[in-house]
Amino acid sequence: MERIYLDNNATTIVDPKVFQVMEPYFVQMYGNPNSLHSFGSEVKPALAQAMEQLYAGINASDEDDIIVNSCATEGNNTVIMSAYYDLIRNGDKNHIITSSVEHPAVGETCRFLESLGVEVTYLPVNQEGIVSVEDVKAAITPRTALASIMWANNETGMIFPIKEIAYACRNRGVLFHTDAVQAIGKLQVNVQDVPVDYLTFSAHKFHGPKGVGGLYIREGVPMVPLLHGGEHMGGLRSGTVNVAGMVGMGMAMELAVENLGYEIREVRRLRDKLEDALLALPDIIVVGSRSQRTPNTILASIRGVEGEALIWDLNRHGIAVSTGSACASESLEANPIISAIGADKDLAHTGVRFSLSRFTTEQEIDKVIALLPKVIGRLRDISSTYATPGPACQMPEPQ
Repeated sequence: MERIYLDNNATTIVDPKVFQVMEPYFVQMYGNPNSLHSFGSEVKPALAQAMEQLYAGINASDEDDIIVNSCATEGNNTVIMSAYYDLIRNGDKNHIITSSVEHPAVGETCRFLESLGVEVTYLPVNQEGIVSVEDVKAAITPRTALASIMWANNETGMIFPIKEIAYACRNRGVLFHTDAVQAIGKLQVNVQDVPVDYLTFSAHKFHGPKGVGGLYIREGVPMVPLLHGGEHMGGLRSGTVNVAGMVGMGMAMELAVENLGYEIREVRRLRDKLEDALLALPDIIVVGSRSQRTPNTILASIRGVEGEALIWDLNRHGIAVSTGSACASESLEANPIISAIGADKDLAHTGVRFSLSRFTTEQEIDKVIALLPKVIGRLRDISSTYATPGPACQMPEPQ
């Protein structure tokens, strides 16, 4: 059975070109780059090239830092805990701003700091699933140490107004961090144009290897290391460098930038084709306008069909998608993003995410389109909450 992968917001296939450049550093050139002998020194040119690729990929200046780490989760924790140690625990600030739809790597870290007495504001999203600049401005106080707002949402693909938020924070003297995991390779990310202080990313989200990521730090902003024990990464992140991973991430970043036009043009076209087919079926909504979404993402809510049920049915046919629903074995909670856009309670339990990549083919999309009516029809036939099909659902009009 042919398998079709449409869960690229969770992770991506490693580009064969990326694997090719990584392979020698597992077996042939395996020295520790901090060693003085030839085994160590021979890998250093590849690390320097990888760093150049990372700097170029986000247009960082030579004076800025990019710290190679294990993933964006580590980077997010590093930034938030640095703000705690540098500005909150040892200073006169005690407030962090974030959104209610951040990745748990941000949200759970903020909740941990709340247990230590830190005040955290969790901003809601509007009916388009976006945090507004005005809400950020209104939340800033003289005691605000940091704002952390994602560049693009992992569930909906909705693109947040990061440039405007960054300027709002800078104008009020608040450090600003963005989790750009879902932006690299899908959108132009230029830290000269968007004045973020910190930016995090993970290689496996843009066809690089798992277990390696990056943290951008603008020149002059504070940073307290999360990991101690050596002088790696200029003393900002201790631990022997993942040489193969760093080399792979550098190449993946270069390829992501090179293929950005294809992503915006062709991946978007395939996404729209799939979305049109979904919306042609009755009682389905898709969160957010296409123009404000990353070009690869659809979060659809299908009345009468629990998200997990559709996932398992599609999986039986070799198709991988994921649910945006916060589900547990004994309770089913409404998806907060779908609730926020004004959908009713039933629809808020039925979010399913389709996320494409530059390796998704038209033939794959055509097969999914052909199968969806059959799978959705079968699940609706056995649904206790779906009786008579109504007109195709539309997004609520923004207030």
